[in-house]
Amino acid sequence: MTVDTVAYLADFRARYQLPAIIDVHTHFMPDQVMRKVWAYFDTAGPLTGRPWPITYRDDEQVRLKTLRDFGIRAFTSLVYPHKPEMGAWLNDWTAEFAARTPDCLHTATFYPEPDAPRYVREAIDRGARVFKVHIQVGAFSPLDPLLDPVWAILAEAGTPVLIHCGSGPAPGEFTGPEPIAELLRRFPTQRLIIAHMGTPEYSEFLDLAEQYPQLYLDTTMVWTDFSEGGAPFPPAERDRLRRFADRILFGSDFPNIPYPYAEAVAALERLDLGPEWLRKVCHDNAARLFELD
Repeated sequence: MTVDTVAYLADFRARYQLPAIIDVHTHFMPDQVMRKVWAYFDTAGPLTGRPWPITYRDDEQVRLKTLRDFGIRAFTSLVYPHKPEMGAWLNDWTAEFAARTPDCLHTATFYPEPDAPRYVREAIDRGARVFKVHIQVGAFSPLDPLLDPVWAILAEAGTPVLIHCGSGPAPGEFTGPEPIAELLRRFPTQRLIIAHMGTPEYSEFLDLAEQYPQLYLDTTMVWTDFSEGGAPFPPAERDRLRRFADRILFGSDFPNIPYPYAEAVAALERLDLGPEWLRKVCHDNAARLFELD
């Protein structure tokens, strides 16, 4: 897609009478961590499985300006540890980032370790609005007994957890819908946001949405040409996209996307599910979930 993204998104907001767009799946990290993530994508490592050029490889302040120029009203700073004794440090950084970035939804994370309940509760007390978990990168089970008290804290607080648990772009030992089904059986009030609509297990995660009204899904990368080439969304599930219009949230994976940001929004337009569906997905659902004025 070759297009002026700023102009396209301004026109998109005008056509659908959107005050702004809310993006629940964006990454802001400590500089040294972000550069390591980019280096991994550059090598097309086993967790990506294919060449993955980074479109928005810019300094932090440039990336912030880019999102704001796109008309993004609120966004996240998704971070995720891949080893012990990293979660608390990342949460300190995201708390500081949120304090100096008012349009960022204060984000936190955790890892299965004895100290996790303490720093998760501390993050909530400091104002964390959403947590990020990456089952594939972290290489841990969401059912790890060390996480039982963490899930209990989060369920009681009602704090959403955005979780990458589908088996795309490459499966991991603990990815897939089965561990999430068991997690929700144990903690049925836990608010989860399934990243990437659960790619590629779309139908299975939609089945879970049927059972659990507090389960949301984000659109990150789904329906783009890049994603459809490897993990196409099943046309038979189109009706359930309409049915769950109130529980689908727009996400982009900015800045780590291999195409212009406009493609993520244009992919939703191409679904032709109507103006009301687009307004809910791109703004209203997240505004309600995160109680944004």
